[in-house]
Amino acid sequence: MAPSPRRFDPRTLDLAVGGQAVIEGVMMRGLSGVATAVRTPDGGIVVRRLPFVSVVRRHPLLNLPLLRGAIVLIETMALGLRSLMYSAEQAVHEEAVEDREVSLRERLVLWGTLGVTLILGLALFFYLPLVLADLLGARSGLAFNLLDGALRLALFLGYLLLISRMKDIQRVFQYHGAEHKSIHVFEHGLPLRPESAHRFTTFHPRCGTSFLFFVMVVSILVFLTLGRPESIGDRLERLAFIPLIGGIAYEVIKLSGRFQDRWWIRPLIQPGLWLQRITTREPSDEQVEVAMAALAAVLEEEAIDFAEETYLQLAGTSS
Repeated sequence: MAPSPRRFDPRTLDLAVGGQAVIEGVMMRGLSGVATAVRTPDGGIVVRRLPFVSVVRRHPLLNLPLLRGAIVLIETMALGLRSLMYSAEQAVHEEAVEDREVSLRERLVLWGTLGVTLILGLALFFYLPLVLADLLGARSGLAFNLLDGALRLALFLGYLLLISRMKDIQRVFQYHGAEHKSIHVFEHGLPLRPESAHRFTTFHPRCGTSFLFFVMVVSILVFLTLGRPESIGDRLERLAFIPLIGGIAYEVIKLSGRFQDRWWIRPLIQPGLWLQRITTREPSDEQVEVAMAALAAVLEEEAIDFAEETYLQLAGTSS
């Protein structure tokens, strides 16, 4: 039985559907839930769907331009880390691990890990370039901030190239490609079957890689207004602008996703697509199956008629 025709244009969902590659699987986030699908060692697919509504949807005052970007970024990191931990459990067990209530200790570990990750990221990609620019002798505010930005971009690119050489990461990058292909299939209104993904690229303008690139570029423009930092306090003061930078980058990527087919937006999104040559790999049909199982599990109420058959076929085990 073929899936029923979709009754809505998926592009009208704006940023409602997005995802992230995890260990041997994919996490997909929809308007009202998050689903993580993982390929288990026995070849099956386990899918866990949890209800989740962003705080910016529950509290309209928080859904303001710039502010919402910083909030969504924190939510996405927390959800991604939780899905990553779940996928690690599933990928090493022969059978699906029964879902259980997350203990207080595990919640503390989760948020502690997220905090350490944020601190290390800020130290590597924001504070270290400042120190290096100072050591290289940039004097004027303009020269210092341009050098600082160039070093930040170089560190970011070097980091991506370094981790892309790791075998385990290359497999995660294949699932990253599967995530993008599945979303392309959804956005074009095609049936959620692996063969539907063959015609699409592994690149997508709303990718997290593109978002991070926008963060790097926007940070240069924002920091140009601050002049040259003369003290440690001046350097640390810049960290206070990170939420603003993330908020601007979010609005830019939202714009690029909505108008991705317009000629005037292509120069804006092209550098991020080039970077995805590093962070995505061509997936197998089996990997696309996993991504589509996660995607089908988070489709909204109005899309259930479209997703039901595919979900039942692909999500063999659901917890």
